[in-house]
Amino acid sequence: MPRDFAKTASFLALHLIVGFTVAYLVTGSAAMAGGIALIEPMVNAVVFFFHERAWNGSTSLTVLFTHRHAMG
Repeated sequence: MPRDFAKTASFLALHLIVGFTVAYLVTGSAAMAGGIALIEPMVNAVVFFFHERAWNGSTSLTVLFTHRHAMG
């Protein structure tokens, strides 16, 4: 388990560094790059959750993207 945690932490660090670097090169702003580098992994985590559900057959992507609330 400690090796898995270290591997996950190192990948997260690389992901944040790459995200910050790319965003900084595009925007020229450290503040904007920092925000993008922090927000993007959180959005990806949510997308990954639904992606996994769809692949496991728990949720259909069609149902997920066309879900409508009934008007009462």
